[in-house]
Amino acid sequence: MRDHLRLPTSPGFWRSPLRGPWLTSVLGLVLLVGVTVLFVTGLVSYAAYNPGLSPVNDTTPDKGVLGFYLFAWPTDPVWLYRLTQGVHVTLGVTLIPVLLAKLWSVVPRLFTLPPARSVAHALERVSLLLLVGGGLFEFTTGVLNVQLDYVFPGSFYPLHFYGAWVFFAAFVAHAALKVPAAVRTVRRHSAEATERARPAEAAELVEDDLVSPRPAPPTVSRRGALGMVGGGSLLLFLTTVGQSLGGPFRRTALLAPHGTADPGGGPGGFQINKTAGYAGITPADTHADAWRLVVGGRTGTVRLTRADLLGLPLHSSSLPIACVEGWSTADQWWRGVRLRDLAALVGHDGDPPDVLVESLQRHGAFRRAALRANQVADPRSLLALQVNGEDLSPDHGYPARIIVPAAPGVLNTKWVARLTFGDL
Repeated sequence: MRDHLRLPTSPGFWRSPLRGPWLTSVLGLVLLVGVTVLFVTGLVSYAAYNPGLSPVNDTTPDKGVLGFYLFAWPTDPVWLYRLTQGVHVTLGVTLIPVLLAKLWSVVPRLFTLPPARSVAHALERVSLLLLVGGGLFEFTTGVLNVQLDYVFPGSFYPLHFYGAWVFFAAFVAHAALKVPAAVRTVRRHSAEATERARPAEAAELVEDDLVSPRPAPPTVSRRGALGMVGGGSLLLFLTTVGQSLGGPFRRTALLAPHGTADPGGGPGGFQINKTAGYAGITPADTHADAWRLVVGGRTGTVRLTRADLLGLPLHSSSLPIACVEGWSTADQWWRGVRLRDLAALVGHDGDPPDVLVESLQRHGAFRRAALRANQVADPRSLLALQVNGEDLSPDHGYPARIIVPAAPGVLNTKWVARLTFGDL
């Protein structure tokens, strides 16, 4: 019998007095709201890439009905992606203690024997495995991506996309089975109500398979445990949210790769992901004698030097950059040629069409990106040549880069070499 109690398949193996339906239900209801928001903001992020525009923007293979296109991504307000992706990343990081506490609270059920008592029970166990595995996969890959640690095999974009659908499908199935009972449990079994419970209610509580038949002496109350989980979430929130808020709050974003003080100084002293060196861009590629911008469209192709571009009408826009990792810059003052004016140079004088943007960067994701006609037409959308009163630095995209209001950072292509206007 003693050896039997040492096995995780034995209810007596799990002795924490904190486990029970009330704690599990509270954590589950918090995750119900939080994960739903994460999924919705994830779909919004997917829409921001305009995946229906061109295969270059969506590298997810064979997505079928899962890749339904929500809507053409707008350019107003300019901080839209900064907000939606900031919420997605910050909330995801904040929920990590809640997720881990929830998994800890139900771990005895993962070892319950027999593994399936009926067909319905077997389906519930399968959904539970998909839920746990999918949740750990999504949160792990998300955190690694936020930290710019691309250690997982393959591209983050399709991995996170498919993982999200598996996780959320299992989450919905599990919620449909458990939420009604969780709501009843929270209403009926608060800490005070448990102490005053009628005998029938107390018996029902003790019979729950999460309650240890031989609990160890308590060292903290269930409310105290929730307080520790909430404190951990608050700490992660405070050390993450500054990467989206910017300004003086950026110094509090200790866990974000771009959360500390702005790099360097001067007009170009704001965040980047890829340096020119990382992208393989050399001075020979961007030298005035070598670099030309190739613009194609209805009436043919024109080739422009940087001096030619500076001779065109220049306009300014105050815009941030916001990236999928959740970080964003403060508004920077960009100056360059409007994309719609470049479209007019090649025969698109009226409403401009979509555009395919190609970079000098030869390898890596998003060296080619597509922008929708509404993004091209916006007067704030520029082929930027300068930022904050000076020429772009090599790391910020010299000799020219795209800047579009509300677009994800990867669509603001750096080191632009070619623009092809037309239906994509």
